[in-house]
Amino acid sequence: MPELPEVETVRRGLVRSIVGRRVESARLLRRDVLRTDGRAGPAALLAGGTIAAALRRGKHLAIVAQDGRALGVHLGMTGQLLATRPGASAGRSDHTHARWTLEDGTVLVFRDPRRFGGLWSYPSLDALRADRWADLGPDAMSITARSLAARLARGRRAVKAALLDQVALAGVGNIYADEALFRARVHPRRESGSLTPAELDRLAASIRSVLREALRAGGSTLRDYAGTDGSPGRQQEKHLVYGRGERPCVRCGRRLATALVAQRTTVYCETCQGLPMSYPHARPGGLSVQGERRARGRTGTRSPNGKTEKIRIR
Repeated sequence: MPELPEVETVRRGLVRSIVGRRVESARLLRRDVLRTDGRAGPAALLAGGTIAAALRRGKHLAIVAQDGRALGVHLGMTGQLLATRPGASAGRSDHTHARWTLEDGTVLVFRDPRRFGGLWSYPSLDALRADRWADLGPDAMSITARSLAARLARGRRAVKAALLDQVALAGVGNIYADEALFRARVHPRRESGSLTPAELDRLAASIRSVLREALRAGGSTLRDYAGTDGSPGRQQEKHLVYGRGERPCVRCGRRLATALVAQRTTVYCETCQGLPMSYPHARPGGLSVQGERRARGRTGTRSPNGKTEKIRIR
């Protein structure tokens, strides 16, 4: 799923390709992609308006017309906003659900093969913010240690689960949660409220730095993501842990562990991100919480690469 760097890359592409231009025509090709309280006609897609701004909050986009109308966009898992300049060859047209033609001949399309994304029409930006953005936490690109501490304070859930919660922090997903936790040397299963001030400082700084680095690379393309010009991101070439389960840690050389945290595949280093010896909920990678409770002090199993091996839980 596109996360903050990917969505911000798309936003910047929209600024270059559509802001300041009038929407000559707009066509909805799949009705259930657009959510609106009014008619699902061209006006709901900003037809006739001049685009004044392209904004972002977390993983959410807003395209705003000069007359006040606003269109919310969420890319979901496979969504794309692709802009084709006049005279340029058009990109893929399959799974296209909406199409805009601008006054200079630029064509913008919204593609979404799996249809987890969508469009939301509002009479104003204030209405969009009150509905779509009201529950979002602070934007992860500018998160501070103090703000992060307030969001994680007294929390019992795993810190990775907290980072994925868009109400707590807007913009971080599975990729950059793993990357930021590794850089901050924080175990993904640490209780979020147990982090020390020094760890919170490191984690906030790591979140900001990994997002900015990914933004400079145009985001991460694992499968469907592309910028508005169709170009893939390059940050996937620099991932330190995400997608590298069972491969050597770039810091210590130990094989990276893989576990399920918040129902997401999670990769981390048991050495570099080890739990403090005094931590009461230290869990070996790979076992479920229930399995670890049953096995503590006895022999248990884990299954890296599908092979079961016996371990001693101390």
